[in-house]
Amino acid sequence: MSDDPPHRAAHPVERAVGIDHYVSDADGIGGRLRERPADFRVTELEAFDPEPLGADRGAYPELVVRVTLRNWDTNDFAKRVSDALGISRERVSWAGTKDKRAVTTQLFTLRNVDPDELPEIRGVEIEPLGRAGRGLSFGDLAGNAFEIRVADAVPDAPERAARVTRDLVEFAGGDVDAGGLELGSLAGSDGAITDATVGVPNYFGQQRFGSVRPVTHRVGLAVVRGDVREAVRLYAGNPSAAEPTDTQSGRDRVDAAFGVTATGEPVADGTGDGDWAACLDALPRKLRFERSMVSRLAEAGVDPAAPPEDEAWRTALEAVPSNLQRLFVNAAQSVLFNRILSERLRRGLPFDRPVAGDVACFADRDAPDGLYAPDVDRLQRVSADRVSIVARHCARGRAFVTAPLVGTDTELAAGEPGEIERSVLDEAGIDPTDFDLPGEFDSSGTRRAVLLRTDLDIRVDDGDPRFAFALPSGSYATVLLREFTKTDPLAE
Repeated sequence: MSDDPPHRAAHPVERAVGIDHYVSDADGIGGRLRERPADFRVTELEAFDPEPLGADRGAYPELVVRVTLRNWDTNDFAKRVSDALGISRERVSWAGTKDKRAVTTQLFTLRNVDPDELPEIRGVEIEPLGRAGRGLSFGDLAGNAFEIRVADAVPDAPERAARVTRDLVEFAGGDVDAGGLELGSLAGSDGAITDATVGVPNYFGQQRFGSVRPVTHRVGLAVVRGDVREAVRLYAGNPSAAEPTDTQSGRDRVDAAFGVTATGEPVADGTGDGDWAACLDALPRKLRFERSMVSRLAEAGVDPAAPPEDEAWRTALEAVPSNLQRLFVNAAQSVLFNRILSERLRRGLPFDRPVAGDVACFADRDAPDGLYAPDVDRLQRVSADRVSIVARHCARGRAFVTAPLVGTDTELAAGEPGEIERSVLDEAGIDPTDFDLPGEFDSSGTRRAVLLRTDLDIRVDDGDPRFAFALPSGSYATVLLREFTKTDPLAE
């Protein structure tokens, strides 16, 4: 991993989460996302067929509604609608969590609710669709369609976008010199690009790791390595310069209790003061989860020099909700996956087709038309004599090359892809068996497509580029847009 990369280096913030390169060497269009919520529109591609509204409520207790949210966090809306209906939050279900600063349209199910009970909520439109026998879950989400405006792009954005598009068409396995995909045709007089099949590495986007303080993957890696003490410190302490001053001060106090300086190095004598009560005084009340962790340390009187695997540290870490516990390990898997993709890109291995040793999956037969969606439950190892056959399936959108989201059941690839996977794990000091963990931290692992492919439209409206495309669930719009903007992913 010491050779110079053949691709343009990514932003330092991205490299910290395993995204080392851009595919396209073309200059970016700059600009900003989400200047206003309407600039980022997300519509679920629904894979859930309800019964009619008149269906028997006894057999079909779930009311299925289509909800459009403007500048609403999904979890906040779930709490707001449950409060308005006077029901438990557990009676509200959905398939996919969406970004807050956006206009999002998605399905929800409301258990034992009738259409005439639906409340009016500011910034929300609720349309009853029918009834169902069960609530929505993540598996009911096929994908999302996006319409995104980039504000304040550079004046020659159409020409730059055309050059990026050309690179991404080629990365997806397309022939840019055939079928009308010459550079001139990609940027017409109005700057429009229509139905260009493009591809990018299927990275986990920056928001997977924290939008202000990208730390969840570091916490997760510490958990998997067995250093739960460090996991607690990284989450409760470990300030970021992007945080408010009071938050930084509170985290600095936690680091002092652990015996760590502001630069993250051990203090001179190697010990902290362990004054967890002082930490609680210093941590702002808005840091609820961090305070819960430190409160458990204070109640147990934990010695800051206790061994990393001491049960007291795990008890403190488990003060956070179970979904956040899972997120820590998921983020660790995600950053390892990103590093595997970055190394594959650095070595020049294809993403649109396999090489010997790869593990491929087939396409999801039930995906909506026009959605390039993999089915990672249908895997096949690609031996040398099957490379050309699987490559043809990939070219037709019927198969995808995969890489591991490492867990206890992970079987690594063979050949050079397997060499990459093993080198990334070795460098991180992690083995698949390390994911055999108690409670919510355990993970058996899975695989994920390495190529994110979509049909892309770009138009220019009042000087601002607007992008339209669809992605399968679990993939990130920002991973495609970063190739075009080439800006700081954490900048507003």
